[in-house]
Amino acid sequence: MVQVTMSMDEYLALIGSLSMDVEASPILEVAPAATKKKRSTKYQREYKKNFQKISKEYQKKDGSWKKNGFRMTVKKSHESTRKGMQRKTARRAYTK
Repeated sequence: MVQVTMSMDEYLALIGSLSMDVEASPILEVAPAATKKKRSTKYQREYKKNFQKISKEYQKKDGSWKKNGFRMTVKKSHESTRKGMQRKTARRAYTK
């Protein structure tokens, strides 16, 4: 069996000095890296604008969708967005 030769005062002083060292030691906080926001593409911005414009036709007065309304809105907004867009390869081929 282990015999303790410290008095209670010495023991408390030892514990107190250890806890002070832990609190006094500098804790390095790592700041989270700033994340870049994803920028929407030109197609996404055009699609959003067309979707908002077309959705009024397919929604009820209370804001809910008519039957197949969301589906038709998506379809028509993609269709109208594609009309204004041009593929890069096609653009390169005819610029010469």
